[in-house]
Amino acid sequence: MLHTVVMAGGSGTRFWPQSRNTMPKQLLKLVGDRTMIQATTERCNHLTDDQHTWIATNRVLAEEIQNQLPKIPPEQILIEPVPRNTAPCIGLAAIHLLKQDPEAIMLVASSDQIIQPESGFHSTIKLATTLIEAKPDTLVLIGVPPTHPATGYGYIQCGPPIEPLKLNGYQVQEFKEKPDPQTAQRYWDEGNHLWNCGIFVWKAQAILESFARFEPEMHKHLMLISDAIQTPHYEDILNQNFPAMKSESIDYAILEKSKDNVAVIQADFEWDDVGNWINLQKYYPADSDGNTIIGLHCGIDTSNNIIRTTEDHLIATIGVENFLIVHTPDATLMAPKKDESAIKKLVNLLKERGYERFL
Repeated sequence: MLHTVVMAGGSGTRFWPQSRNTMPKQLLKLVGDRTMIQATTERCNHLTDDQHTWIATNRVLAEEIQNQLPKIPPEQILIEPVPRNTAPCIGLAAIHLLKQDPEAIMLVASSDQIIQPESGFHSTIKLATTLIEAKPDTLVLIGVPPTHPATGYGYIQCGPPIEPLKLNGYQVQEFKEKPDPQTAQRYWDEGNHLWNCGIFVWKAQAILESFARFEPEMHKHLMLISDAIQTPHYEDILNQNFPAMKSESIDYAILEKSKDNVAVIQADFEWDDVGNWINLQKYYPADSDGNTIIGLHCGIDTSNNIIRTTEDHLIATIGVENFLIVHTPDATLMAPKKDESAIKKLVNLLKERGYERFL
């Protein structure tokens, strides 16, 4: 049976000051009337249901996630004691799934992506499960056809088509790091590269066997945690063994070492990781002066800005151009749009200055 695993432990600092340690990007309503994690789980509920949905997060966010997703059983909100990247996170989910369902297939998705249309997502995942049912040891990645020569994503180079299933899928020839502009243009021109969007489908048993093969130390800790599930010692064993695992992505730990049984299926949907404030512009209509306004604003000689506030707080501007302005009840950000990438540096400076209460 298919189970959904939603990874929801990120901090989302690029959306400060709206994103905070206790209310990061995935718990916000950035686009539409649902939070990003609500949209993700509802999208996946057409393939699974709440009883087969698992959330991997940290202790700080667990309560709010339960508030936002009240139908998900509390025991299926998995707490990571410390951040350890996606490999330990996925391993932790796999051992829990196997306790409930020895034949479990995992759909692994991030909690903070926009996917359209949802029907295309559903058909793509169904193709992945069809492949896994035919070849149970296959680790399937979903690759998104590029819409431009992006430098901010990793790429998957497609090899030969998968036979004899006649799916829109390929053997993985090579994983590529985030490229420079010239390399990204070459990938675009060659036409056989897909964006690695971090959506995976595989049998829980198959990924654990890959841990045993390629990351035996990590696998050892996972098995110790697995033995303690549903016992009074689980929390202690988890707190001892999860931090002992190295922080590693599933791509580096497993997938790049497993090319003999890794496949990629081309996504039948558009994908956006909504990585920063600039990306929100495509989801909100601009006014006649090119401003993206979310909230209450009045301006003179104001153009090409992103302004986000609330319906009860007015932002008024005169002679402002190409700026990002974000108002929250206790902090306001003003920055040139071209310097938006410096928000992470600003967050680090706030920590250094002792302003943690605003993070």
